[in-house]
Amino acid sequence: MPTLYGVYRSRALRNLWLARELGIELEHVPVMQAYRLADPHGAEALLNTASPAFLAISPAGAIPVLVDDKLVLSESLAINLYLARKHGGPLAPADASENALMEQWALYGATSIEPSALAILYTYAEGRSTSDDGIAEIVSHVEKLKRPLAVLESRLQKASYIVGSRFTVADINMAEIVRYGQGHAPLIAAFPAVGAWLKSCQARPAFQAMWARRNAEPA
Repeated sequence: MPTLYGVYRSRALRNLWLARELGIELEHVPVMQAYRLADPHGAEALLNTASPAFLAISPAGAIPVLVDDKLVLSESLAINLYLARKHGGPLAPADASENALMEQWALYGATSIEPSALAILYTYAEGRSTSDDGIAEIVSHVEKLKRPLAVLESRLQKASYIVGSRFTVADINMAEIVRYGQGHAPLIAAFPAVGAWLKSCQARPAFQAMWARRNAEPA
């Protein structure tokens, strides 16, 4: 059985969501981000990204990591694409063209959307969204997101899903990236097709199950 290292409050959520959609079992080993612990090197510290036992698996000290037999794979988007291709079915690419498109959208989301969306998330999470500096940061990142979200909006105005005519791993990967900016309501409101698609993705039972487990974890 493949083993996934990470916690729900991390990008590992993408992989746990996909696994539930696929109906596959993963051995889940919770590994906490070291920055969330007061003393990650303490004797009583939870297994975390600075723990020697985890660093032996992932020298980069980042989660998630998937171990599947002799394969050790990091990067949540790559893990999802691998699992979808391995297990097949409607969530996987149907042919080489769909595979290329799924890789394209994953890379586009990671490079063009995630950095600014994540910055917006942190501004809200740190309680700075109403300060002058926080507002300025949000405005700056919203501006950076206008073009890439317009590209996604154009795609979703023409089709209900990212690739093909069905829900796939491409939707999971992109939905989890766009979610980071979801807390800033005006951003999503400016792209109604994106908003409707995101709502549909998050209404899926597999997402709801994973989100409940995420919320049950300590913040």
